[in-house]
Amino acid sequence: MAAAPEERVTRGHWRMVLTAGLGFFTDAYDLFIIGTVTTILTPLWHLSTADLMWLNSTSLLAAVVGSVFFGRLADRLGRRAMALAESLILAAAALASALSTSFAVLVALRAVMGVAIGGDYSTSSIIASEFSTTRSRGRLIATVFAMQGVGLVLGPLYAALLLVLGVPLDTAWRLMLGFGVVPALVVAYLRYTMPETPRFLAGVRGDAEAARQSLSAVAGPDTLAAPPARPVRARLSARPFLTRLVGTAGAWFLMDIAFYGNGVSSSLILKALEPHATLLHTILTSALIFLLAALPGYGVAALAIDHMGRKRIQVMGFVIMALAYASIWLVPAVLAHTVIFLVIYAVSYFFIEFGPNTTTFVYPAEVFPVNVRATGNGISAATGKFGAFVGAFLFPLVLTRLHISGLMGLLALVAVGGAILTLVCLPEPKGLALEVASGEHLLDESGHVVAG
Repeated sequence: MAAAPEERVTRGHWRMVLTAGLGFFTDAYDLFIIGTVTTILTPLWHLSTADLMWLNSTSLLAAVVGSVFFGRLADRLGRRAMALAESLILAAAALASALSTSFAVLVALRAVMGVAIGGDYSTSSIIASEFSTTRSRGRLIATVFAMQGVGLVLGPLYAALLLVLGVPLDTAWRLMLGFGVVPALVVAYLRYTMPETPRFLAGVRGDAEAARQSLSAVAGPDTLAAPPARPVRARLSARPFLTRLVGTAGAWFLMDIAFYGNGVSSSLILKALEPHATLLHTILTSALIFLLAALPGYGVAALAIDHMGRKRIQVMGFVIMALAYASIWLVPAVLAHTVIFLVIYAVSYFFIEFGPNTTTFVYPAEVFPVNVRATGNGISAATGKFGAFVGAFLFPLVLTRLHISGLMGLLALVAVGGAILTLVCLPEPKGLALEVASGEHLLDESGHVVAG
């Protein structure tokens, strides 16, 4: 049976996914390329362990501020305006970072970049969820996030290309940081040309006609009417939304400790595993793990999420991550055999992506009412980015003190905590209309919860 017009995924939907997703490609590239840059700058600028900790993590700490700030503004001023603003800031910060003349200047500019990246986390998934069809909402939001995987792979490949071409190291790191300008400007153009989301127009501004026009621009003129213009007045402090916020924010926090700690410090971890390996060998090994494990994980998650459900995938991912980390921690022979370690490390990366790294992005875009959706998403993303800061900041120190095995033991405990939070606090939005998944149907006209 053919899908009804309002359930059909159109070319406009995929343009929307590209518009939101290219931002995540840029975010991932800018966030993770710093791991390679610090490897180059350490001997050039004589960086200490403390310097590495700050350079690796400053943008993540700033993203905490950006996520909350842009999320709140997106609920007041609109998703489109905030998405455009943060992409322009990102482009400017990437260009300025490439021209940095000192460690202090580079750290300051990474902070500006982090604020913009935080803004992207609080708006991109919302744009996807508020334009998506019910049947394909999870797939479309997850595809936006999967663009992060492309950025993860491109970063080390681009770095390796510069090294193979013999570009001097003092120029190479500047080209690595400056490349982020290109996709950021493309994103800015696409977001300038996109309409405001129909659910913001209907549920926040109460403009039914503008909502209908917005939906038609993406889904086609033969779609049914946009969501009714019923302004929603929910509060995040009310149950069940507060419980959901604990679940989305807490799970994202724990996941990002593992993901960003591993991702930003992957070169350091691989260097600790093989101290005599060349810089090019370490970079290519990291790229291979991303290409063969992380990138397929994003794809499988996007394909499976509307069938398996968010909760099942998130719990499964956390559990398998815990088992992978625990095996490295508890079995000394793993670290004695590089190939075995890399296989297990790659498995953990696959189930981060086909698991909580994707679902913690999808969940907050679905389980909060429209008038606080970007705020709830922003708080969740901010908490996640604080976890990312903790991971990126402390990994170099923990790696020095506890070595790889001790580090993996801590990560195993983090993953177990994520699985428990998911089971206790989060509902399953699979197959539900966004107005139902978000709990808007539980509210009366004054915004009080009357059911559930």
